[in-house]
Amino acid sequence: MNSNPATHRPIQALPDNLISQIAAGEVVERPSAVVKEVLENALDAGASNVVIRLEEGGVKRIAITDNGRGIPPDQLTLAVARHATSKIASLDELEHVATLGFRGEALASIASVSLLTLTTRTADAPHAWQIENGKVSPASGAQGTTVDVQDLYYNTPARRKFLKSEQTEFGHCAEIVRRIALARPDVSFSLSHNGKAVDHWNVSAIDKRSAQILGEAFSNARLSLDESAGPLRIHGFVGLPTASKARADAQFFYVNGRFVRDKLLTHAVRAAYQDVLHGDRYPSYVLGLDLDPALVDVNVHPSKIEVRFRDSRSVHQFVFHAVSRALAQTSATAFGTVPGPTAAGAGVAPQAGANTWISGEQTTFAAQFANPSPYAGGGAGSGGGYGNAYQNPYRPQPNGGVTQSMESYGAFFRPSANGAGVNEAGASYAPASQVANSLPDDDYPLGFALAQLHGVYVLAQNSKGLVLVDMHAAHERILYEQLKNALDENSMPVQPLLIPVTFFADGVEVGTVEEHQDTLKALGFDMAAISPTTLAVRAVPALLKNADAQSLARDVLREVREFGGSRVLIDRRNELLGTLACHTAVRANRSLTVSEMNALLRQMEHTERSDQCNHGRPTWVQLGLNDLDKMFLRGQ
Repeated sequence: MNSNPATHRPIQALPDNLISQIAAGEVVERPSAVVKEVLENALDAGASNVVIRLEEGGVKRIAITDNGRGIPPDQLTLAVARHATSKIASLDELEHVATLGFRGEALASIASVSLLTLTTRTADAPHAWQIENGKVSPASGAQGTTVDVQDLYYNTPARRKFLKSEQTEFGHCAEIVRRIALARPDVSFSLSHNGKAVDHWNVSAIDKRSAQILGEAFSNARLSLDESAGPLRIHGFVGLPTASKARADAQFFYVNGRFVRDKLLTHAVRAAYQDVLHGDRYPSYVLGLDLDPALVDVNVHPSKIEVRFRDSRSVHQFVFHAVSRALAQTSATAFGTVPGPTAAGAGVAPQAGANTWISGEQTTFAAQFANPSPYAGGGAGSGGGYGNAYQNPYRPQPNGGVTQSMESYGAFFRPSANGAGVNEAGASYAPASQVANSLPDDDYPLGFALAQLHGVYVLAQNSKGLVLVDMHAAHERILYEQLKNALDENSMPVQPLLIPVTFFADGVEVGTVEEHQDTLKALGFDMAAISPTTLAVRAVPALLKNADAQSLARDVLREVREFGGSRVLIDRRNELLGTLACHTAVRANRSLTVSEMNALLRQMEHTERSDQCNHGRPTWVQLGLNDLDKMFLRGQ
């Protein structure tokens, strides 16, 4: 039996102060919420400089000063009143709201659970004005507004008990400042804690601001993005897989300048990374989505961190395809993981009429890379393929060696402009980086092969220095992209086997073949049961004809049996194609000729996402001439 006397009270209106404290429970969850609301008001007021001072994680004090428009003295009382705002006045304006703050409850909620002092001055006012405990009085101060919040939750001790340690609360506050600073590189921000400066960001471009906040690892491994379609525009930076992290703490998405955590947007970006980032790694990115405010509802959560789109499917597809296209343009633009990595330059556009996918008519790996048909007639010089047609100092020879023209070779030993000494042979002691400009300016970012290392790595030279390629990982990515392209276009080339490959199969495998013939044919396989315990493979995808047919068949059947035909072709397609590509990719300890190595480099330059293998690891790294100079102490 409930004897609580509150259940017998009549219905009555709550006092304004209690209403504000209840509202504060939604708006002012912790000190970082105060920082967010006040910073948003500062930016809405047109501030170009904001100073944030915190004490004891923001619990003891939060003081935020801006140089915005300020508040006229006759509006100060309304500024701290509930549901009072200058940003909206009608339902129509609410549906088209373009400001960060608009509810008119932030300052009122903050004032109900703290000691709030607001000092402000407009451009035409002779002096500043201040409101404290509801009283307005003259004050001193420059143009702008200072919101001073002290002793947060002093009158609601129960709420204060739920706060974490000082460092934890400060960490949340600092994260809010970082988010807003990333969105507004046109505004300078200063953050201090307990009297010590923590962060300061001057007005700068978004590329510099994002590099300052997300760090050098991100700035050295990011791709710029700026695409528009109808009323939608997405811009910012997406990190290469090498910039991925074990936690999702470097993901910043903004909708009309407002930081959001939206499942739809997060899923779209994650899906775009599925080809280059596997496992438990999280991509890093700073992205902004701009659209008509009428197409998005930002008023679905008290903290305004969630949004709802009018056409969520279109937004998802737009973001997914934009990020996918950005990541696909990484055929020769990855950044290495060696000391002092440098980009190798932009990829080469395919020649007119060239097919960037390997023909199904190739018979051997050597033929594929010695004179790849997709580039026939596309190389510089004569010969049709890249095997012997480079206009480059390093030219493959019939015997597999490499010769170098005396003119190009001499460029390495030409006396330096600074008058550095020369050896007995007339060779300059100048660092290699000083003569880099003497190298021929070729059109091939990955350069030209020099040698093979331990049957695993290809060593190549480009205009920036030394390139090291993991040949298995690179070839695996090339095959994977070719398989995807063929499957997307429903044109998977098939290679009939002269002698069908038969193998023992259990009843489930036989049943899978009989039940999913359409799926298997779409993948380029022709399989049939020739007895209750025997399967025959009559054809395989032409791109995989050099792989073991039985192993390919078993892998495909395992996927189809476990996930079903339609899901294999849609949800599990990439995983399956990655597995199939791994079967055929050139193995370690496989000796390649110079022609084959060069052809591999050319295909990497023409293949989307070739900077990473199918598991998100880099396929090549760049060692610049400066790095090599440092290793050998040249020029010191």
